[in-house]
Amino acid sequence: MKQIFTLTLTLFSLWLHAQQNCTNALAVTPGIHNVTFMNGSQVPQPVCASGSNNSPFRGAWYAYTPTELLTAHVSTAGSDSDTRVHIYKGSCSSLVCVGGNDDSSPGYYTSFAQFTAEPGITYFIAFDDNWDSDDFSFTLGENEYTPPLFTPYLLNSNIEGYRRYVADMNGDYLDDIIFPNYAGNLVEIMYQRYDGSGFDMGTLTSTENSMSNYNPSWSIAVGDYNNDGLNDLLYGSQGGAMVLLTNSTLTSFDTLIKTQQYVFSQRTNFVDIDNDGNLDAFVCHDTGANIFLMNDGNGGGIWKQSGVNGAPDLGSYPTGGDYGSIWTDYDSDGDIDLFIAKCQGANNDAAIDELHRNNGDGTFTNVADELGFADYHQSWASAWADYDNDGNMDVLVGGHTSLNVGNIIVTSSSKLMKNNGNGTFTNVTLGSGYDTLTTTSREYLAHDFDNDGFVDIIGGGSAVSGIGNIIMYNNGNFSFSPVIVPFPPGPVGDLNNDGFLDVQNDNKIYFGHDNGNNWLKVTLRGTESNRNGIGARVEVFTSATEKQIREIRSGDGFQYMSTLNAHFGLGSNEAIDHVVIKWPSGIVDTIENPGVNQTIHIVEGIGLGLTEKNSPTISLYPNPAKDLLSINGASLDIVKANIYDLTGRLVKTADVNDATVPVQQLAKGTYIIILNDKSGKQHTAKFIKE
Repeated sequence: MKQIFTLTLTLFSLWLHAQQNCTNALAVTPGIHNVTFMNGSQVPQPVCASGSNNSPFRGAWYAYTPTELLTAHVSTAGSDSDTRVHIYKGSCSSLVCVGGNDDSSPGYYTSFAQFTAEPGITYFIAFDDNWDSDDFSFTLGENEYTPPLFTPYLLNSNIEGYRRYVADMNGDYLDDIIFPNYAGNLVEIMYQRYDGSGFDMGTLTSTENSMSNYNPSWSIAVGDYNNDGLNDLLYGSQGGAMVLLTNSTLTSFDTLIKTQQYVFSQRTNFVDIDNDGNLDAFVCHDTGANIFLMNDGNGGGIWKQSGVNGAPDLGSYPTGGDYGSIWTDYDSDGDIDLFIAKCQGANNDAAIDELHRNNGDGTFTNVADELGFADYHQSWASAWADYDNDGNMDVLVGGHTSLNVGNIIVTSSSKLMKNNGNGTFTNVTLGSGYDTLTTTSREYLAHDFDNDGFVDIIGGGSAVSGIGNIIMYNNGNFSFSPVIVPFPPGPVGDLNNDGFLDVQNDNKIYFGHDNGNNWLKVTLRGTESNRNGIGARVEVFTSATEKQIREIRSGDGFQYMSTLNAHFGLGSNEAIDHVVIKWPSGIVDTIENPGVNQTIHIVEGIGLGLTEKNSPTISLYPNPAKDLLSINGASLDIVKANIYDLTGRLVKTADVNDATVPVQQLAKGTYIIILNDKSGKQHTAKFIKE
């Protein structure tokens, strides 16, 4: 017995030693494996997972060599430890990240990483004690190879800050990445290049020290609050909310409009509540009635509280419980309504969701009870979209925590509600795929990720896989199929201008793959309505009867800000019959037969303003222009510009200096500009003079 015991200790010691560093990584095959951290072990580098780095000092190493092309995954789901995993290939002296994850399995603290495993290649699976040093186990799994839906791209930025957000910030209608820096009074912007080659860094600062006291601990919204052509920010923090107005040179925030009272802010939105053509700022309050800043049209405004001193009722429950607000025209009557996802514990009336119908006269009525939304369902977010392409906004009310049914606590599932088109809804959760979910999420975001023409949903988890972080791909018939993705929800936009939606997540972008499906992007410029067109409905008809709809919203899910552009997947459709834009003002613009796989820019009341073709050469901004027209594509060395009106008459010739053309003397209207570069080549584009 003594000899056997000694042998067991020796083998255990060798096993521990084998996992201490890359050189002696323990060889593993599919199955369950134990992880134990030891002092003196090698810390995994480089870091392949998004999130904070707490200077770990121990690691555990494993080596995996597949024999055929597979899709492999590593999961610590079910563990009580807070884990972080890195997956490498290459040599131990020159490791290259191929995957990694922190907080992606159910509960947010365990890990799930999926990667393409090539035959004969050794992959190193390494864990660190960044969060926890307790023992745990992981599962290595293999599946039939499927091409990845997304490709990770590591951002070249070491800036520490709050969650990132996606929206255009410099007026060129390309999605940029915004991340407030909690270390000081500044916001970092990664401006997207037109050719999709990457980003250029910029910084906006503020001279007010109080800016850092309002950092967006929960959410942010983006919109042009003062209608000057550049977007502004709305912060929601644990102690209040604040609107930050950018200056004309996009270098600083010259004005901060802060709440005067305590507000435990959750979801924030820019929205034109009174439809006067100016964006207002709405803030969900976790511990009281909601508040909103009513825009005075001069860059200022008055903070009001819901239901107080004649203010409209936009969520007035005295103890709050207000988490995820989404503004949507659920009854298709042309004015914007408000849904509030609520979560404040079982049997607490503050957790009952609210749907505030816009009565069109400055008042709102909560109709949640009569439409089947007023229950104790615990949710932080809702995903509104037309899931069956019938022209009506449906909704998934996401499950976040437990649900109280007859004083019995059961696992909360998400609730899928079909809009019947007559002001009522039907619960269609059963058989949708959401009836089998057992995990929960604070985030649910609705976007068409595969460009097949049906809106998908990211968020939640799958009972089939037992893994968190999925996209529920829409089958078009109110059923959804779960597909595991290696990242949690994040802000969504087209971050390489290729027509496929991408997800930004901490220090990575997950670029959507071009799968051959066609697409259309629509960007808006309001004139009578707010400049962003927030609240507008965009309809794309691929035939006289087949259509899709999108709404322009500021604020996505519970905490994120996603693109302000309308994105449509078209599947195999190679032609568009027409596009309709229904503006908040009531103006309707119709564009006949636009081409596919392009971006069209619509100016309210004018129609087609600029067609940005699939070309990496040039773009013009701002467009419409007032005084100066700037050329994005300076590497072409543009030297001369000829401007023609739509009759073909030459109205201006100018030498080009510093990639700008003065246009202040032109009359309002639409023009064609022909740009000559130094090599003699010509580049043609259209712009609007306002």
